[in-house]
Amino acid sequence: MYELLGTCLVLAALLTINAIASLLVAACWRLIEQPLRNTPARTRAEILFAMRVGPPALALIVVALFLVPSYVGYEPHATSEIVSKKLAVVAIISAAGVLFALWRGFRSWLATRVLLREWLAGANQIEVPGITVPTFRISHSFPIIAVVGTIRPRLFIAERVLDALSREELIAAIAHEGGHLVARDNFKRSLLRACRDALMIVPCGRSLDHAWAEAAESAADEHAAQKNANTALDLAAALVKIAKMVPTGARATMPVAAYLVGVEETRGVKARIGRLLEIATIGSGQRLGNSSVAGVFPAISLCLLVLLAVVVAGNPGVLMTVHLVIESAVKLLC
Repeated sequence: MYELLGTCLVLAALLTINAIASLLVAACWRLIEQPLRNTPARTRAEILFAMRVGPPALALIVVALFLVPSYVGYEPHATSEIVSKKLAVVAIISAAGVLFALWRGFRSWLATRVLLREWLAGANQIEVPGITVPTFRISHSFPIIAVVGTIRPRLFIAERVLDALSREELIAAIAHEGGHLVARDNFKRSLLRACRDALMIVPCGRSLDHAWAEAAESAADEHAAQKNANTALDLAAALVKIAKMVPTGARATMPVAAYLVGVEETRGVKARIGRLLEIATIGSGQRLGNSSVAGVFPAISLCLLVLLAVVVAGNPGVLMTVHLVIESAVKLLC
């Protein structure tokens, strides 16, 4: 019973802390959404990413550094407490969310692998300027220009895109994909999807996911536009051409990829084109911010959170208080 009770408490705590923190983050985003519209896109994307992965990270830290040590240290092995039906239900929902996230992640990885095999079977590797990852020309009905993969990324470009874009427009489009590579957006997209899937009962994360996708696309646009005003105009022209080639109602099927014309955007390419024209007008060096500083924001935030938790958890009085909270929660769920 000792091990079963501890396992149920861990699962219940993971779900509860994650859900409460996610709801608070969603409410916080509604308050800061408009002020952040005036910040550089990369800064906005990194703040959104930190907010989205923060709740599950907080839940893991609290469970690992507070709940487990306090339970092991202060709960007697010969405990008379039992796993109530309420606690069992919460634990089962939590376990189901974790298993669902793992299953969706595996399916996404498998689908990506299968589709990559299909694309590579009929692809021709080509050399294009401004990109260091392997680049392939493929025949596809969708105007694909996308970086696929997280560990070994590859760039795929549809033949119709290569034929339609001028050399300058192609270079600008590839510079956009380079922005996704520098920011590791495919890896972040995978983490965001796992965070969403693990919390099935709280759908509030979808708005943050869409906001991050839009910010990430705009950030990649700004990355390309930093070269000069002409690059911003060339990228805007490429977006217009590719958007016109998208079949009505069609969607590109790729679980983990960074598209030039993203499938997750809700505002479409019009806002991006307007922003590119604005950059070309005011100058590429202005209002784009320091992407290197913004890129380390999530890592710094996580390190500070872990450091604070370690310092606080080192106090025996804190762990004893946590155990009293656990006792109260078990009694409440009985």
